[in-house]
Amino acid sequence: MAENKKNILTYAGLKKLEDELQDLKVVRRQEVAQKIKEAREQGDLSENAEYDAAKDEQRDIEARIEELEKILKNVEVVVEDEIDLDKINVGCRVKVYDVEYDEEMEFAIVGSTEANSLENKISNESPVGKALLGKKVGDTVKVETQAGEIEYKVLEIQRVS
Repeated sequence: MAENKKNILTYAGLKKLEDELQDLKVVRRQEVAQKIKEAREQGDLSENAEYDAAKDEQRDIEARIEELEKILKNVEVVVEDEIDLDKINVGCRVKVYDVEYDEEMEFAIVGSTEANSLENKISNESPVGKALLGKKVGDTVKVETQAGEIEYKVLEIQRVS
């Protein structure tokens, strides 16, 4: 069963999801219930766009709550203080040198739930994340990606701050 896969999160990622869940359950549910109530008071529901929009929003909120609860039920939190900084692991910030483009890059290695390319947070399950796991400063890795083979040299390993 694929559902039993552990969702690896940093403490910050866990907190963010818990906060979102709390907001959805406490604030957003009440807001949408109020919108539905107001739309109902307008009368005929068959041609009531506000009612339909509010019901759609309610469905989206409930789906997200269910998704978050499923993630949080099977979570494994990476304790940043216990991370071995001798080698790359989930919860590390890694500085690498891209050999082809002659530039330094920095990634945070996180669980797939927290991955966000705009914040340079890459999943431990991504091709680059998988290739970097377990490597040490000075190691060189070759990663097969959709854009072709990329070669990185590991320059530095730190805790995600």
